[in-house]
Amino acid sequence: MLRRRRRSVRLLAAGVAVAVVGGGAVAYGLYRHLDGNIASADISGQLGIDRPAEEAGGAENILVIGSDSRDGLGSQYGSGLTTAQSDTMLLVHVSADRQWAAAVSIPRDSWVSIPSCTGSDGTTTAPRTAKVNEAFALGSAHGGTASGAACAIKTVEAVSGVRVDHFVVVDFTGFKTMTTALGGVPICTTEPVVDPLADLDLPAGEHLLEGEQALGFVRTRHAIGDGSDLGRIGRQQQFLASMARTAESKLTDPAALYGFLDAATSSITTDSGLGSLTALGSLAQSVSSLDPAQLQFFTVPNHPRSDVVKSDRANVLWSQPAAGALFSDLERDVDPTTSSADPVEPAPSAGASPSASASPSSASGATAAPAPVTTGADTACTPT
Repeated sequence: MLRRRRRSVRLLAAGVAVAVVGGGAVAYGLYRHLDGNIASADISGQLGIDRPAEEAGGAENILVIGSDSRDGLGSQYGSGLTTAQSDTMLLVHVSADRQWAAAVSIPRDSWVSIPSCTGSDGTTTAPRTAKVNEAFALGSAHGGTASGAACAIKTVEAVSGVRVDHFVVVDFTGFKTMTTALGGVPICTTEPVVDPLADLDLPAGEHLLEGEQALGFVRTRHAIGDGSDLGRIGRQQQFLASMARTAESKLTDPAALYGFLDAATSSITTDSGLGSLTALGSLAQSVSSLDPAQLQFFTVPNHPRSDVVKSDRANVLWSQPAAGALFSDLERDVDPTTSSADPVEPAPSAGASPSASASPSSASGATAAPAPVTTGADTACTPT
């Protein structure tokens, strides 16, 4: 839903309309059900007071985290995994005037300094240098999802200088449920995708993916392109765009729409500030006038850590001054694409045709191999 912010208002409104046609009592019951689905927590105490300053004027930064928690999933996604890490992490900035927004993908293999974090169980971890996704794992090991989000926020704030106002966490099960509730998400693979580890065997062409297959597609790394996390980031952004278009198409189907809203609200954990249907609706309403074309995707500029540590061929370092300039723009509520100091070029549109480049970002400092392109009904599938 990141790609089509203003549509979230229409989705929520349509959900309310579904309830209203059933009468006042039913409307109240459905609203209470959706509202009660949302898990939330107050993590302000875990974040402390030594934080970047709040942005003036009403700009907001939301850390969106895709958790790879295996809770309740057995060993189907790997055995011996006892912690939940942030499989996906995006920092979404919504401008104060609500005229533009930026979604910055943070590579999970970013080698960063993780500060000391305190979990809700009272345990305090020692500062360390590690992959950025370890921050969520450290926190969640000492207090669950909310504590994981708190440690991830402390880390992102420390390395970027940008204050995070809210968080939203979605896990494996939630993602699968949402795609299934939509009846599948259309994607176009411009080349075959075969990954036994993700249980994927897709010929080139059009596919409608839901549940296990949808999750496998957005998580696969080694079956497509150069096998890097940077290539996967581009596919995830494209899949989200197609998922948003699919959700919009369900606006005229009350049962399907309510099913999606039920799945979505059941799938997220948020901070207390966003922990209600009213709060989420208020945020959606505030960006209802935002032109979808004014939401741009970026990837933090980066380069291989092997440039510095020859033996490390798995991780990346943020490229400076480019990464610092990107976050400085967000901190000052300046659109990175129009900044007077070396404007940052966004990633290719997630709705681009299959012939378009699908690398995560021309500003990333690393080049990803061409990846399958996800498409909606408005884009033809032309496999190579």
